[in-house]
Amino acid sequence: MAQASTIEWTNATWNPVTGCTKISAGCDNCYAERFSERFRGVQDHPFENGFDLTLRPERIEQPLTWKKSKLIFVNSMSDLFHKDIPMDFIINVFETMEKADWHIFQVLTKRSSLMRTFINERYKNKSSPKHIWLGTSLEDHTKRSRIRHIQDTNASVRFLSIEPLIGPPGDLDLTGIRWVIVGGESGPQARPMQLSWVRSVRDQCIAQHIPFFFKQWGGPRPKSGGRKLDGHTWDQYPFTIEESYHPNVTAK
Repeated sequence: MAQASTIEWTNATWNPVTGCTKISAGCDNCYAERFSERFRGVQDHPFENGFDLTLRPERIEQPLTWKKSKLIFVNSMSDLFHKDIPMDFIINVFETMEKADWHIFQVLTKRSSLMRTFINERYKNKSSPKHIWLGTSLEDHTKRSRIRHIQDTNASVRFLSIEPLIGPPGDLDLTGIRWVIVGGESGPQARPMQLSWVRSVRDQCIAQHIPFFFKQWGGPRPKSGGRKLDGHTWDQYPFTIEESYHPNVTAK
């Protein structure tokens, strides 16, 4: 069955790959690495090799067996566009997503230029399927080039995960973006997120008519600071089109 998720903006996770390597400051206190490394050396545990990049071909077709429609976060414990993942493996993952079109798949990467290249080759002169949402993650204004990469990607639904937000976001051009998620860092070494940074992203989303989802303030534990921003819970989704496309999928 699907791996149920406590991540606020999804229903389930699917990890045909686990493990990764760090590429920017947002990776410094990676929750997936912290979790995986707890089990390094534990014989026969799924994370016996810790956070080493590991292909898991036995999981490729899992979503095809899940008959109830779900929001599925793809590779919550890795990055599908890591440079060491073979192209054939990425193609197999996309073939499964294309077949399992009763789900919505949320593909999130920090390697946005590599995703752009793959998507624009696979879906030449057209957009990716509506049920495959393509997103990129950034942590502050220095990584805004990732937004440009995804804007240049042949995607039907583009989204941003600004998490962990560890610095001022700057001015954001959200042209073509359908959804923005913001969250603070969690864990024993969590870096604090300033209220002004969150408000800046929210206000820019409102001004540009983009659905805004505030995941968490973060802290020692994910739920430490709660989820309210200025007294409200912000749980907006890009469902204007997708509600009719996937009527059985509901957000938490």
